[in-house]
Amino acid sequence: MPYTKRRRLVTSAVAVALGATALAACGSESGDSETESGPVSLTYWTWTPGMDKVVDLWNKGPGKKDQITVTVKKQASGDTLVTKILTAHKAKKAPDLVQAEYQAIPTLVSNDALADISKEVGDAKGEFADGVWQQTTLGTDAVYAIPQDIGPMMFYYREDLFKKYGLKVPTTWDEFAETARDLKKKAPDKDLTTFSANDSGLFAGLAQQAGAKWWTTSGDKWKVGINDEATQKVAKFWGGLVKEGAIDNQPMYTPAWNKAINTGKQLAWVSAVWAPGTLTTAAPDTKGKWAMAPLPQWSQNENRTGSWGGSSTAVTTDSTHKAAAAKFAAWLNTDRDALNALAKESGIYPASSSAQLSGAFTTPPDYFSNQADFYTVAADIAKTTAPSAWGPNVNVAYTSFKDAFGAAAKNKSDFAAALNTMQDDTVADLKKQGFEVAQ
Repeated sequence: MPYTKRRRLVTSAVAVALGATALAACGSESGDSETESGPVSLTYWTWTPGMDKVVDLWNKGPGKKDQITVTVKKQASGDTLVTKILTAHKAKKAPDLVQAEYQAIPTLVSNDALADISKEVGDAKGEFADGVWQQTTLGTDAVYAIPQDIGPMMFYYREDLFKKYGLKVPTTWDEFAETARDLKKKAPDKDLTTFSANDSGLFAGLAQQAGAKWWTTSGDKWKVGINDEATQKVAKFWGGLVKEGAIDNQPMYTPAWNKAINTGKQLAWVSAVWAPGTLTTAAPDTKGKWAMAPLPQWSQNENRTGSWGGSSTAVTTDSTHKAAAAKFAAWLNTDRDALNALAKESGIYPASSSAQLSGAFTTPPDYFSNQADFYTVAADIAKTTAPSAWGPNVNVAYTSFKDAFGAAAKNKSDFAAALNTMQDDTVADLKKQGFEVAQ
C-alpha cells in the first residue's frame, strides 16, 4: 500500500497468538549468543520504500569498517508482517532485524520474538522525546527497539475558509465544539470535520492525548483500560458532536471524503505530521490554502499530543549477532546521514528530535509552502507526545473499534456503549489467548 496510507495504521483482523506468555517472563537478554570472528551478515525485514539505498550507506561506511553487512528483505506492513515474523520465530528462523510498528511491539515481545538491547543502545535514549522512547520499552528497563518514525497529531484547517466564516483556530476541545456549531449556523451545508470509524489509529491517538492507558501490567497479568475515564471522555465528546449534527459522521479516505476535503465542504482535519502527503492526493485543488496548528487541548494548562502512526527497528531473539544488529539499528535511527537519507528516500518523519529540523525538514512540505514554520511547529508538537500503552492484541481492539464505532457513528447512537464493547472484546480475546487478565 502507499507509504502515506501505511501511517494511518489501517490494520486487519489477524490473530497473532503463537504461544502467548506473560509479558514479565518475556524478552531475551541482549548481547551476541556466540563469540564472533570475521564478517557478520545481517538480514533486515522492512516495508519502508528506499530502505535498500539507506542501508547501502551503512554497508559502504560504518558497516564496512566493522565488517557488518546488512541485507534488506522487503515485506508487507501491518499485521501481515507481524504474523510472518511470529511464524518465522516459531521455527527459529526470524531475521536479525525487523521493522515493527509501535503497537505491534507488545505482541512480538509477549511471544519472545524481540531481544532486550538495552545494554547496546541505552545511550540513544536522549535522541528521542520521552513519550516516543517509552513506546519501545513497555514501561520497563528493557529496550526492545529503536524508534524510527513517528506521527505526532495536529490540527489542519482551511485558512481561507476560517477567515471567510470568522472562525478562530480552537486551542481547546471545548472551543473545537463551539467552532463546529458556529460553522453549522453560518454555513449549514459545511462541516468542520467528520468522525471516522474506519481508522482505529486516529481514535487511539486522541485517547492517548487525553491520558488513556489502554493496556498496562499488574505483576504477570495484563490490565485492560480501554473504557477508562480518559477514553470515555473522548468517546462522549465525539459521540455528542455526531448526535447533534455539529460534525459529519462519514468515514475518511473514501471518494466522498476526498471530495469534501477538496471542495471545502469539510474545513478541517485532525490528523498527523504525514497529512500533507494525503492532502496532496485527496485535495489537489486546495494546495496552499491549508494551515497546521497544535491539537486542541482538554484544558488551557495542558500541552500534549497523541501519536498516529510510526515504527521502530528491533532485533529478534533468533539473531546470533544481536550486538551487531543493535549497533546497526542505533545508527539507522540516530546518525545524521542515515536520517537525511531516510527522509529523502523514504519520506519518513524521524523519531529522532535532532533530525526534525535538519536536512529535508528545513523547508515546509510543498503542499504547505504558505506555512514556512511548518516543521518548526511540528518539532515543538512532537516533543509533547504523550506516553502510550499498547498490549498484545491491538489488532482485536482495532477491529472491534471499527465494528462498534462504525455502527454507532452511522446510527448516531451511544459511543459509550461502543467503547464498552471494545473493552469487552479485547478482554475476552486476551483470556482466550491464555493471558492472565487483572480485573
